[in-house]
Amino acid sequence: MNRIAVFVLVLALAQVAVRAAELEVERTIDIAPVWAGHPVGFHVLTDRDRQYVAFYDADRRMTVGVRTLDADRFQLVRLPEKVGWDTHNYVRMAVDDDGYVHLSGNMHCAPLKYFRTARPHDITAFERVNRMVGAEEKRVTYPQFFRGPANELIFTYRDGGSGNGNQIYNVYDHKKQAWGRMLDVPLTDGQGRMNAYLHGPVRGPDGYFHLCWVWRDTPDCATNHDPSYARSKDLRHWETAAGEPVRLPMTVETPGLIVDPVPAGGGVINGNVVLGFDAKRRVIVSYHKFDAGGKTQMYNARLEGGRWRVYRAADWDDRWDFRGGGSIGFEIRIGGVRVTSAGELVQSYRHARHGSGLFLVDEATLKHVGRAPRGLSRPKRLAKVESAFPGMAVRWAGDSGSPGAGGIEYALRWETLPQNRDRPRKPPLPEPSMLRLYAFRPGAGR
Repeated sequence: MNRIAVFVLVLALAQVAVRAAELEVERTIDIAPVWAGHPVGFHVLTDRDRQYVAFYDADRRMTVGVRTLDADRFQLVRLPEKVGWDTHNYVRMAVDDDGYVHLSGNMHCAPLKYFRTARPHDITAFERVNRMVGAEEKRVTYPQFFRGPANELIFTYRDGGSGNGNQIYNVYDHKKQAWGRMLDVPLTDGQGRMNAYLHGPVRGPDGYFHLCWVWRDTPDCATNHDPSYARSKDLRHWETAAGEPVRLPMTVETPGLIVDPVPAGGGVINGNVVLGFDAKRRVIVSYHKFDAGGKTQMYNARLEGGRWRVYRAADWDDRWDFRGGGSIGFEIRIGGVRVTSAGELVQSYRHARHGSGLFLVDEATLKHVGRAPRGLSRPKRLAKVESAFPGMAVRWAGDSGSPGAGGIEYALRWETLPQNRDRPRKPPLPEPSMLRLYAFRPGAGR
C-alpha cells in the first residue's frame, strides 16, 4: 500500500472515530421562539418523570414549561417578568421534596424575584413570593438552588454589587414551607471594599463540600485578585485546605484561604477559577493569570504538605487583556481537572486562538502533556448556526436534574447575538430563534 493510500485509510478511520464519539439525537422538541438579541441563561430540570424549562420568550417574557417525559410538547406559562439587556439575568429552578416548583431570576443588583407554585408540579399555580427571609434582599444577583449534605434545599445569592457584596445562604423548611438563614452571617464578606465570585460549593469524592473564589475590587473585571479556597462537611462549619477552622464571614484577610496571591490586574478573572480533583481525590484549583512575560497561562494549584503548590499547566504565547464592566465575551474558558473512566487526568479548555479540546494532565506535575480524545460530544451539525443574521452563535443549557433512563441526556439549544456589556443594541435585531430540547444517547453520530 502506497503512502497516499495509507493516508486516506488513516483519515477515513479518524473520521469514523470522530463520528463514533458523537452522541445520537434520540428526540427533538421545538419549545418556543425565544429572544435572540443577547444571551441570557435558560434552565432545564428533569425531576423523575417530569421535565421543566425556564426561559425568556420572543417578547422577553419569563416563561416556564413542563412535560412528562413521554410527551412531545411542553405546557407553557408566562410569568410577570420581562428581561432587559442584562446577560446576568438568568433563570433558575428547583423542585422540593413535596413537588413544589421554586423559581428565581431576572436580577442584577435588584430586589429579590422569587416564585413558588401553590400546588405540587403545577406551573399554572406559580405565585410571586416577595420575601424569603426579609433581610439582605434588595440587591440580589446570581441566584442558585442546590441540595445540601442532608439533601436540604438551599438557595444562595450575592447581596450587593460587584466590588461590594456578600454571599448569602438560605435553607428551606419543608414542614413550614418557609425559608430561613442557613448561616447567621454571610459566608463571604467584602467589607465594603470587594466581593467574592464563587465556584461551588461542589461535593467532592472525599465527602467535603469544596468552594473556590476570586475577589474583585470594582465593576472593572481587571480588578479580580487572590484565588481562594475553603471546604466544609456541613456547609455551616468551614476550614482551610489544611484543616484549620475558619471564622465566618470569610474575608480577604482570613488566614489560610488564599491559594495564589495574584494581584489586581494580574490576569485572573471570575468565571475561570474552578475546582477539580486528581486520582488520589486531592482538590485542585485551576485558573489563569499573566506569567512573568505578561502572557496569559493556565495554572493548576494543589495542596501538598500543608501548603498550596502552583503548577503552570499551559504554554500559550498571547495575552487576554480583559477589562471594563458589564458582561464580556470570554476569549478563554477552562475546566477543572477530572479523572476519566480509564484513570487518566484531563482538563477541558476553549481558547479563541488555540482552539478547544481536552488536555492530558500529568498527575505529578499537573502540566499538560498532550491531547486526550474528547469522548462523547454533541453532533457537529448542531454547532452550525441556522440564523442568517450576522454574528449569531449557538447557546446550550445542560440538564441540572436527574439523568434520563437508558443514558439519555437532555439539553436546550437556541441562538443569540453575543454579550454587549449589558447595553442595548440598535436595530436591526435578529428574529427570535427556536428553543429546542434535544434528547441524546450514546451512539454513532450522523
